[in-house]
Amino acid sequence: MPSPSSMVRVLSSRTVRPPSPRPRERIPFTSWDAAFLSANYIQKGLLFHKPKDQAALSTTAHVVDHLASALADTLAVYYPVAGRFATEQHKDDTGNVVGCSVHIDCDGQGVEMLHAVADGVSVADVVPPDADVPRDLVGSFFPLDDAVNYDAIDHPLFVVQVTDLTDGIFVGFAYNHALSDGTAFWDFVNVWAATARSMLGLAPPSSVTPPVFKRWSADGGAAAPVVLPCTDVSELIDRIPLPPLRERMLHFSAESLAALKERAHQDLLAAGDSVSAAALTRFQALSSLLWRCITRARRLSPEQETTCRVAINNRARLRPPLPQEYFGTTIYAIGTEPVRAPELLERGHGWAAAAVGRAVAAHTDESIRARVAAWTAKPMVYTARFFDRTATMVGSSPRFDMYGCDFGWGRPVAARSGKGNKSDGKTSLYPGREGGGSIDAELTLTPEHMAALEEDEEFWAAVTPDAPVTKGEA
Repeated sequence: MPSPSSMVRVLSSRTVRPPSPRPRERIPFTSWDAAFLSANYIQKGLLFHKPKDQAALSTTAHVVDHLASALADTLAVYYPVAGRFATEQHKDDTGNVVGCSVHIDCDGQGVEMLHAVADGVSVADVVPPDADVPRDLVGSFFPLDDAVNYDAIDHPLFVVQVTDLTDGIFVGFAYNHALSDGTAFWDFVNVWAATARSMLGLAPPSSVTPPVFKRWSADGGAAAPVVLPCTDVSELIDRIPLPPLRERMLHFSAESLAALKERAHQDLLAAGDSVSAAALTRFQALSSLLWRCITRARRLSPEQETTCRVAINNRARLRPPLPQEYFGTTIYAIGTEPVRAPELLERGHGWAAAAVGRAVAAHTDESIRARVAAWTAKPMVYTARFFDRTATMVGSSPRFDMYGCDFGWGRPVAARSGKGNKSDGKTSLYPGREGGGSIDAELTLTPEHMAALEEDEEFWAAVTPDAPVTKGEA
């Protein structure tokens, strides 16, 4: 098979702007936004079968026109997505530069949409059952492959690549993670999809709860610019190549997750910890399985410590809480208490699940504000150098409505991601396509660690075999 780069050809590119100009606006960064400047763009995408029996979408070129038209209308509401980042130097009384701040320059600059074709590539090639994700192929469906969020100084905040397959369409999104987190991103994409359905007469005009662009501040007042300790923000950006990785998309049915939770529940009851047993969730049970099995696959030395880190949404945990519609980045990575690798494995499934639960419960309004205060006292941009090579990281969320994104010709067949923001031991959780509480876990490991995990009987006993995608499945 030819290399993916030679198989995917870009046929056209266009700039999509909001339909009507609006007054220029600047939205300041919070500490949460600024900390993400060195991370990669979010790269998420949806795989579809081709439209059937719809004259308005008879070719992929028509699909691109349809998506672009609906996106323009959506940008009228989500106007910051069409902007760019801008920086400003801050000086002391003597004129010396003491730092820089970043803001969103909302002036309707526009987003980009690409139309591409992948010669000879089918839906089955993209989602082979019970096999590695074909990283190079899937990666070729995403624009801005190596971009970090700071690059939105010169690049669009959102770029879409619509790739024509032999029997399907892949819609790949590159979306700036310092603009907002996954919660706001998937809300935006779902509004875009609802607008697209409405334009085809398949649904009434969508009633959108307006996104909240006003940035949060600790004192409840107007958010002041956060000042980074540099003369140019580029000084804080770190682009570190990662080692070769393997990737699997693993399915956990609702029944498998219930069994994992029940096993942890029984472990805790046997240990006399009825409080933790009563508070258990499926998320804790799945995180425990991932943490312990990845740690076992790594074969850490007896004195090495490990943690399970989880990306968590701050909105509902603040007091007063932020609304669901808050449009910005408001996530932290929280972690369990460190434990030596052999002790983690000896203590078992229930103990690890309860440890994740304790970390989540400890993430309160008080702890969030303490972290904001600590960052404000010593601002920093998180880079790959902060990565803990003995930790397991769980990100994204099965609560994101990925499969609700029907643009007018049916639900997605699958959700996949590009190469950005991945590392050894990183797992991103997706909703299972079948619904019902099922979860797909996108697991990334080095080839050595993945080979060891493939021999782990406990792990694979919990994984549900993939159901092959059938032709024309909607």
